[in-house]
Amino acid sequence: MNKLYEYINLILFIYVITLNIMKLLSSTWRSLAAFRRTTAVPVRRFVKVAFSDKYLFYTNVTISLTLSSVGDLMEQTYEIYIKEQTKYDLKRCAHMAFSGVAVGILCHHWYKVLDKFIIGKTFDMVAKKLMLDQFIFSPIMIVTFFGSVALFEANPLENFKEEVKDKFVRLYRAEWMVWPPAQIINFYFLPTRYRVLYDNTISLGYDVYTSQVKHSKPMKTGSEVISKKISQLS
Repeated sequence: MNKLYEYINLILFIYVITLNIMKLLSSTWRSLAAFRRTTAVPVRRFVKVAFSDKYLFYTNVTISLTLSSVGDLMEQTYEIYIKEQTKYDLKRCAHMAFSGVAVGILCHHWYKVLDKFIIGKTFDMVAKKLMLDQFIFSPIMIVTFFGSVALFEANPLENFKEEVKDKFVRLYRAEWMVWPPAQIINFYFLPTRYRVLYDNTISLGYDVYTSQVKHSKPMKTGSEVISKKISQLS
């Protein structure tokens, strides 16, 4: 009889605990649902305004500026981790942010022009946009990137020429590895207003690499290495 009584008490205890847990979960769910209802409308309203024709330019430039900065900070974090530098260089980050502004402006207008003159989402239309993007716009973007950052450096023209000569091919080769598959999705599925947002989201990792290439030392040619060795021996 005592065992039966203990068994009934155990069942009642489990039932009460389960009931309280269910009440807690129900209350939590209702709170989350209420929070979602109260925040969903303002968020949708913000997105609608930010990506409207009136503010789209400013939104695209802000996105590019922000993610270019974040990409450089991620690269600097890695460089600090491997002890290539000891602290964050905020001036360098600001320069990369400015390059993001320049790139954002170009991207905003490029996609509008591209969608205006090449209308549709057939395979042929997407292929045309992809070819124009890779063969015309990508080189312009790389040159713009080096040029915009060089404005803040000593001897900007010389630095610009030197970096384009030494690093252009390296970045352009990387562009072909990243952007063709990404841009197929961009051109086929997304409306014009979201293209720059998509680009910058995809390119966050690429921005890290861009920062790495930009701030890496120039690659020496074989003749330069030999000349240096000879000068050390003489």
